[in-house]
Amino acid sequence: MAASGQGFVAEFKDAVTPRAALLVIAVLLLQLGFIVSYVGALHHPSPHQLSISVVAPPEVQPKLVAALEAVPDDAVKAGTAADPADAIALIEDQRIYAALVFDPTGTQDTLLVADARGPAAARAAEEIATGIAKGQGRTVVVQDVVPLAPGDAEGLSSFYLVIGWCVGGYLVASILGISAGSRPAGTSRAVIRLGTLALYSVAAGIGGALIVGPVLDALPGSTWGLLGLGSLVVFAVGAFTMALQCLFGIVGIGLAVLVFVVLGNPSAGGVFPPPLMPAFWRAIGAWIPNGAGTDVARSIAYFDATGIAVPLMVLVAWAVVGVAVTLLAVSFRPGREKEEERPPGHAPEPAGA
Repeated sequence: MAASGQGFVAEFKDAVTPRAALLVIAVLLLQLGFIVSYVGALHHPSPHQLSISVVAPPEVQPKLVAALEAVPDDAVKAGTAADPADAIALIEDQRIYAALVFDPTGTQDTLLVADARGPAAARAAEEIATGIAKGQGRTVVVQDVVPLAPGDAEGLSSFYLVIGWCVGGYLVASILGISAGSRPAGTSRAVIRLGTLALYSVAAGIGGALIVGPVLDALPGSTWGLLGLGSLVVFAVGAFTMALQCLFGIVGIGLAVLVFVVLGNPSAGGVFPPPLMPAFWRAIGAWIPNGAGTDVARSIAYFDATGIAVPLMVLVAWAVVGVAVTLLAVSFRPGREKEEERPPGHAPEPAGA
């Protein structure tokens, strides 16, 4: 019996190597991180610094601004606008989420919102404005100045479009690494992989833009703009994943999942815009390709591409870092990469070959 037990232990050790055990533990931690990140970001949305401007006569405006700023938990970032047209322009430029227009001739005020920036934000602004109006014996009617397209229920099409592009980016980079070694055999091989990734990125950009535009009619806006955005998102995510593989081998794939899935997806501002998310996810969302890409896609679709300079620079930065790290990594490890370029199970070359 003892011999049998020892035989099982020996077989188990042979079947599950220490390296495999460490990878299993890493996967468990990644899985738990996935749960923590998604539930932590989305389980209890509450407004924080939700930008709402006030349009009112000079004698009323300070009181309304003070009432908004007095909402608990720093929920509102109150401001002012000269008139309804100015308020609408601020909303269309994505500088504020909503505007409360006071009616001096009656008791019904108007809340200007933009469902295209996120219905959850519009609902939060409505709840806040309604509460303030009720305390003053007034009512509020909501006017959506930038409505969602008929095929874009809950405004999630831009989010899922970008998430799809991100998934393609890290998957294709992972496949290239698994099939031919995580680290390319020298600079020329790295350039070939990056070139392959670039071609794939363009194809993915074209496919995604056509699907959400002419095929499904889910998003308005420029198909060409979305095509360019998709190509950049896929390449940025893929190049960075490739760089992680060059630095850390197969573990780099897990790190890519950590960055783009565990952290990037819930913080991207899809289900809830940034002002409704907890501080950590609100802080990181705009600096990860998922969030930056979602911001650009939404702006192209609904806001005439306003405010896209910073998120585009974020995407370019991820792409540049990915390419630079990939090329530097293979340049400084020429001997090791030749061995790791071979697919798993490929016999090593004989000496002198």
